[in-house]
Formats: sequence, C-alpha cells, structure tokens
Amino acid sequence: MILSCLPALLLGLTAVEALQYKGVDWSSVTVEEKAGVSYKGASGSAQPLEKILADSGVNTVRQRIWVTPPGGTYNLANNVALGKRAKAAGLGVYLDLHYSDTWADPAHQAMPSGWPTGIDDLAWKLYNYTLDVSNSFQSAGVQPKIISIGNEITVGLLWPTGKTSNWYNIARLLHSASAGIKDSNLNPKPKIMIHLDNGWNWNTQNNWYTNVLKQGPLTTADFDMMGVSYYPFYSASATLSSLKSSLTNMANAWGKELVVAETDWPQSCPSPAYAFPSDAKSIPHTAAGQSTWLSSVASIVAGVKGGVGLFYWEPAWIHNANLGSSCANNCMFSSSGQALSSLAAFKNM
Repeated sequence: MILSCLPALLLGLTAVEALQYKGVDWSSVTVEEKAGVSYKGASGSAQPLEKILADSGVNTVRQRIWVTPPGGTYNLANNVALGKRAKAAGLGVYLDLHYSDTWADPAHQAMPSGWPTGIDDLAWKLYNYTLDVSNSFQSAGVQPKIISIGNEITVGLLWPTGKTSNWYNIARLLHSASAGIKDSNLNPKPKIMIHLDNGWNWNTQNNWYTNVLKQGPLTTADFDMMGVSYYPFYSASATLSSLKSSLTNMANAWGKELVVAETDWPQSCPSPAYAFPSDAKSIPHTAAGQSTWLSSVASIVAGVKGGVGLFYWEPAWIHNANLGSSCANNCMFSSSGQALSSLAAFKNM
C-alpha cells in the first residue's frame, strides 16, 4: 500500500476540491537571511524564499506582526517590506496581528507597552492601531487576503483586560479590531479571521464562540473566518478524525470559512514529550511523512463545508528547527537551506 494513502483510507476520505489558500508562515525569513542563510530550491540553486515557495505550490504567506518588538523584528515596517516581496512573487498575504510586543499564544497575551487598560480606552486604541496597520499596507500597495485579529486567543487577548474571566471585554475588543479593518482604506477588503488553538477539540471551539457571541458587541457579521491551530505532538487526543469532527461541527454551527492556520509535522522526532495521535502513528517522521500529513489535513479541510485553507507554521526557520515542540526538527528545509521534497506537497492540495 502506498504510504501517502494510509491516513486518507483510514478516514474514508474521497477526492475533494482544491484549497483556496495553500500557505506557510514565513515570518522569520529576514531573521534567517540576516544570519546568512541562503535558501535553495528543488534544483539546488540559491533563490529568494518567496520564489521557492511559489514554485512549490504555495499561494499565500502568513506574517505575524508585533506592535513594538525589541530590535524591530516582526514590526509593521518589516512586515510591509515582506508583503511587498510576497506580492512581487505572486503570493497573497495573510496578516497575523498578535496585539503584543512579543509572542501571543495560549500562555501569553501581554498587552503592548503603553497601551491603556480601561476597556473604553483600550478598545479605541485597538481600533486605531488596526486601522493604521491596514492603511499602511494599502499605502504600500499590498492588500492582504486575510487579517487575523489576534493569535490563538482561546484564553483571551490583551491581558489583563481581555482575559476569559471577562467575556464582554473580549467581545468588545474583537468588535473594535474588526471595525478598524472595515473602516480602513484597504480595497479590496480582506477576510477577517478569529484564531483559536486546539482545532481538534470541538468543546474548546464551541464553548469559546458560544460565550463570546452571547455578549452582544461581537456579532457573526464582524468576522468571515474561523482559524484553528492543529498540532499532532502536544496531545494523543489530537487525532485526524477529531479534527474532521470539530471542523464539521463548526461549519454546521456558524457557517464560516474554516482554515487550519497552523500545523506542522516533524522530519525528526526521536524523543517526543507526548504520544502521537493514534490515526497518525503510521506516518513516519520524515520528509515523506510531512507530505502525507499535509495531504491528510488538507483533505479534511477541503472536505468540510467552508474549508478553504491550510498554513504550515514556519517551515523555513531552520535555526529554530523544533519550532517550539519536543520534536527535533519540523522544518521543510535542511539545515543548509535546501528545500525538502515535502514542500512540493502544496501543489497537490
């Protein structure tokens, strides 16, 4: 039996439509370039990363924006420059607004330095910041396809004001962020995304959206997409079948476009901290396994009503190859910057 067919057969999947958004997060490309990395395409010749990605079937790149980061890494100016590179290569842009000066994720949602903590002033600040970011991209001639208002905000955003201990504040802040995009000069307007982690967990998704939408300020008209993170190496419960069930329930409950905003698979994982999901244990920790994983997840997303996209998180960040996991290497490039065969999997999504 051909290895790449195993997960699809196990899940009973059939042929599906191609995904609209086939992407990767490339936020750290300038960090690597400054460190002397020269990326190489399938032919082995050095090429700009954006060309390698485009030639491999990627059509959209994801970029995280921090407000006032130390040293300027991931700030607005850096992202505008990256957006211009992406557009010149024919790639769409997906902005991931962290609303922090550093990492925003389920364990960290620190408010940017100097931002007010009172909900009225904070909502106004958030509106204007989002408006300014949007207008900066329009002025630069780059119109993002997607803008995510927050990153993995399952536990809220802009702590302490926007913690899940106050669902009203979360709803108010997200409504203000959405309005900043809608009132901007961006033309055409991007899709607005809300992004949570643990996309395989329907209870997490259901509880969060049920709580925030019943507050009043945030309505389903304020966003177009629901994004989820889906990683296989943090919980044995994160099965492919659970992802399919969760996304199906989300589609039936809210009818929004659905995107796996972050996923990874290791090319090396000798000492995982957690057991891998049962229906993914047959997938090897190799470049071929990365291709199989991407094909399997893409098939699930495309097979769900409203499923439109998949993004691989930071496949080219070779100096941070474990990408925050217990696996040794989740990149889709070698340590010398050579693209692996798995990168071509985007052509088949």
